[in-house]
Amino acid sequence: MVVVMRMIIDITRLRSGIDEYADIDINYSFSQEQLKNTGILDLNNVSIKGKITNSFGKLHLNVKIEGVMILPCSISLKPTKYPFLSQIDDDLDSLLEDFDKNEANTLDIFPIIWENILMEIPLRVVNDDLSDVKTEGDGWKFITDKEERINPELEKLKDLL
Repeated sequence: MVVVMRMIIDITRLRSGIDEYADIDINYSFSQEQLKNTGILDLNNVSIKGKITNSFGKLHLNVKIEGVMILPCSISLKPTKYPFLSQIDDDLDSLLEDFDKNEANTLDIFPIIWENILMEIPLRVVNDDLSDVKTEGDGWKFITDKEERINPELEKLKDLL
């Protein structure tokens, strides 16, 4: 099942010159179906605020996307909060080249918003609470970035210098 979401904005008054801008003020929660195969466990109450302006016949999008995504910890797989902030400030024609064309009087900004959220997903997150995670075992030890580590094979070369 393919879930297609839309954030339709009526731009009739904007294109005709009656209004100088169209406000965008949306709080959006993504469903589990939308988050499938993204690595995001949960994404609720994403704030999307900004405006679309018409300048000499060209539409310009200026939007701030802010929220907290829940991602699995890279070490323990515990759900971990990751706040993000994304700013879009660009010409709409260039942004919409990669997506389906919109109708003349409406604009669907969901693909633009979704693409920018996906670009904010970090490669890994680490939960602050790793107290119940095993850090040593038979022949192995978990090493953090804070610990200084010397490769035992290269340490032998130190004696030669």
